[in-house]
Amino acid sequence: MRALQNAHPHILVIGDLMIDHYLWGGCERISPEAPVQVVDIARETTVLGGAGNVINNLVTLGAQVSVSGVIGDDENGAELRAMLSTIGASSEGLITQKGRKTSKKSRIIASNQQILRYDKESKEAIDITSETAITAYVESVLDRCDIVILSDYGKGVITDAVALGVITAAKRAGKKVLVDPKGKDYRKYRGAYLLTPNKKEASEATGIVIQDEASLKKALLSLKETCDLECSMITLSEDGIAIYDESMRRFPTVAKEVFDVTGAGDTVIASLSFALSCGYTIDQAAPFANHAAAVVVGKIGSATVTLGEIEEYESSLHQSTSDMHIKSHEEIFALSSRLKKEGKKVVFTNGCFDILHVGHVKYLQEAKSYGDVLIVGLNSDSSVRELKGPTRPVNVQEDRAYILAALESVDYVVLFSEETPHELIKNIGPDILVKGGDYEGKSVVGAEFAKELRLVQFVDGKSTTATIARINEGTLC
Repeated sequence: MRALQNAHPHILVIGDLMIDHYLWGGCERISPEAPVQVVDIARETTVLGGAGNVINNLVTLGAQVSVSGVIGDDENGAELRAMLSTIGASSEGLITQKGRKTSKKSRIIASNQQILRYDKESKEAIDITSETAITAYVESVLDRCDIVILSDYGKGVITDAVALGVITAAKRAGKKVLVDPKGKDYRKYRGAYLLTPNKKEASEATGIVIQDEASLKKALLSLKETCDLECSMITLSEDGIAIYDESMRRFPTVAKEVFDVTGAGDTVIASLSFALSCGYTIDQAAPFANHAAAVVVGKIGSATVTLGEIEEYESSLHQSTSDMHIKSHEEIFALSSRLKKEGKKVVFTNGCFDILHVGHVKYLQEAKSYGDVLIVGLNSDSSVRELKGPTRPVNVQEDRAYILAALESVDYVVLFSEETPHELIKNIGPDILVKGGDYEGKSVVGAEFAKELRLVQFVDGKSTTATIARINEGTLC
């Protein structure tokens, strides 16, 4: 995950762009005119949908995105172009076709349940002029792109000619093409790196009913051979992802709570492309995409996911490594700001934590109990020497940070080299600052930047100094 934190790959998305329009409200009565619910609309929202949801996910992950697709010369087309501009995606490859209706799907949501959807769109294939314009644009930008996505929603943009032109040009430029396919005949995607059909779609495309490991492998092989893929993939909903290149592997996932699967496939292809663009292997990218999708299905509507949310999800499954929880100052400041915006209560404490003992563990457990997220400021080696003398620390800062980050009660560790964490606390602005009970009646550095100060009593007789003394006396066994 750390390799992805500051990555900004350039990804090209070609596909069916649309607007997802949501009308949110509540329902407390039935209409006297007909046996239907009456929804009192409280608010309206619009987000990019279809291939646009792939773009949204890529942007929130940190990618630079170029876009190609076809819109109509209508009000919805102008709105869609403006929405792309707002999120920073390049729309110079957007083609306007006279007489075509820009796709807009409106959903009525009552008490977090979708009760109705109505669409306005064109579904016929784009004309030859638009096909040629898309291919020409793709060829002009391929050199500066890391990977290409074809997001096919069956609305007429990814025609046979467009698919062939894009895949041929990309292979010539040495770029991978990932495809979210549509329909039952996938031969138009021949030569792509991989496709991302779900189990139902893969069964329909191959004619193989997927019901066990043997039929799953057979379907994967059929897709690989029919479409001349480098890697074959099938998404399996709550059972994760299966892939086949030289052999078959399955990558399970666990979604804590499923509210809405809308856009989960978009998140999978976006996160796969992002990870592969950053140098991940397919075996590293598949679990990453699994976790991204698991976060998204816990949200309502076409949703996006951030690297921070994926990291938190992995941490909740105890699948994250310690170094993922060790942050730089810039990372911890951005992280704490986001956490507070999400309504999380941030707790901060600090110390040397040289030789970790039961007193430390109980202290940190109590500190974590005061809020949602515990950030530990850790004195660097030079800072410890200033405080404790030339023989300390016993354990170097990298080891101390790694062990601390492995504790269940500790969410994040950040090193500081100053004598006190004054600036660290100032920039984090924790909800609760925790210090040891020996600070009773004393001034606590950084207390003015926290909403609340709490003191935790130490466990009698448990300290690093006492442990070192016992070692020197030879009484520790």
